[in-house]
Amino acid sequence: MTTLLPTPGQTVGPFFGQALPYDGDSTLVPAGRADAIRLHGWVRDGQGQPVPDAMIEIWQADAEGTIVQQEGSLHRDGWTFTGWGRAATDLTGHYTFSTVVPGPTAEGKAPFFAVAVFARGLLDKLFTRIYLPDHPANAGDPLLTSLSDEERATLLATAEPTGLRFDVHLQGEQETVFLHHR
Repeated sequence: MTTLLPTPGQTVGPFFGQALPYDGDSTLVPAGRADAIRLHGWVRDGQGQPVPDAMIEIWQADAEGTIVQQEGSLHRDGWTFTGWGRAATDLTGHYTFSTVVPGPTAEGKAPFFAVAVFARGLLDKLFTRIYLPDHPANAGDPLLTSLSDEERATLLATAEPTGLRFDVHLQGEQETVFLHHR
């Protein structure tokens, strides 16, 4: 009788480069628009190495805090803000979006970007949020106030001259806080 040894499990893919990217996927608004900002960052693994085959999706309100409920997110027309975008990382693990700063959806609510992360080794996508740095409503946000200072810091973007930077750390000491949806 032959004894079989267990083999490691494997995920399939990712195949993002073949099926999911499309023209204008990371351009929620044209970069030259007056209120356009650059939202960008790097996706890193548990050792701090770049993840060159990840994909980031964002959902957000517009600058006035309106949650767009219009069809056509996959068909960019250069004018219509759909509140949704997708960006693949490059060989250095970098992603970038051209978008607007989201407004609060209600008085006193902290504005944020909702984020999904797809990457190698993940059996399912990860969810997180990107909050604006130093926004006054952050102090009362139920999610942010439920976290330690170190955890909270992983959800705050960094302001830059052209917009915001947000790095995603999949594991390790700087691991981004990920959310569980039921």
